Amino acid sequence: MHFVIMGCGRVGASLSRSLERGGHDVAVVDQDPAAFRRLGPEFAGRRVEGVGFDRDTLLQAGIEQAYAFAAVSSGDNSNILAARVARETFGVEHVVARIYDPDRAEIYQRLGIPTVATVRWTADQVIRRLLPQGHAPEHTDASGAVIIAEVQVDPSWVGRRLSQLESATGTRVAYLTRLGEGTIPGPDTVYQEGDLVHLTIPRTRVGDVERVLDKAPPAQD
Repeated sequence: MHFVIMGCGRVGASLSRSLERGGHDVAVVDQDPAAFRRLGPEFAGRRVEGVGFDRDTLLQAGIEQAYAFAAVSSGDNSNILAARVARETFGVEHVVARIYDPDRAEIYQRLGIPTVATVRWTADQVIRRLLPQGHAPEHTDASGAVIIAEVQVDPSWVGRRLSQLESATGTRVAYLTRLGEGTIPGPDTVYQEGDLVHLTIPRTRVGDVERVLDKAPPAQD
């Protein structure tokens, strides 16, 4: 798969190298050509000098073929603008933006763009939000048999009750993150765009659950 990364700081470089090691094609965009040295001599991906929210720059980086786009520069405004251009202009479905101001998270979530604040930032968290079927374990019981994990949910589930999600996966929703705040859903709670779903899952069934939620929900009776 092809990934476009805006920002070649420490996080952007680490993210780009990790994706390339995973066998993916990567293009990195940065205004400062000297920043590309962080990628190291073994990095074989594209290095594109320019502004990450400029259409021509993004086209040069292969945005039209991109499976996912990550905006991880040092500026909140640049990151969110670039993420919106990637999604709204070029139709990239998997987009994530790094933010420095956690108070802006609610605005970004309303735009449907997953964000990661620097206070809990790792390149690994971004990869989980970009790659298909990427769960983020948050808690494991003492025996290791059960985990609580954030699992990606296909957009086609928007408008469906979480109880239907539980029935389809055979799991329980531990809690929901909506607009940056955790909440315990009720029986009639409906999945909304931008929600982060945290499921209680038997460890041996994680792959099965991810496959169910990576596609459209079953037809309702």
